[in-house]
Amino acid sequence: MRIVLDTNVVMSALLWRGNPYRLLQAIREHPNAQAFSSPVLLAELTDVLSRRAATAQFARIGRTAHAVLADYLEAVELVDPEPLPPVSRDPDDDHVLAAALAASADLIVSGDADLLVLKTFRDIPILTPAQAVERLTEHR
Repeated sequence: MRIVLDTNVVMSALLWRGNPYRLLQAIREHPNAQAFSSPVLLAELTDVLSRRAATAQFARIGRTAHAVLADYLEAVELVDPEPLPPVSRDPDDDHVLAAALAASADLIVSGDADLLVLKTFRDIPILTPAQAVERLTEHR
């Protein structure tokens, strides 16, 4: 199962222990699951992880942004998507959709209402982290 994770899901997975974290763990443990990202999504993640709220959480968990990002990079495969014409209500979210196309994704996972409202993109389901964990559990 090929999965593209929106930056908000990745950030939550790396900093806290809720459904996004459980999803990232499930992807790592599932024999046929692979997470995908793109240079644009990684740049966004790097920016978000350098913000004050993230650095405060890193201090609480005893990790650095660099170490957490390095761990994430080992878990994902990079794709280099072509730009899309505007699709979602928020043009920044189109990078997630473009990455999903480039990865031939089976799932897009997001916590962003602008993506979730679409429900699917070119036959690729757009799910919440909790829904994605359930889907991965079903496909073991």
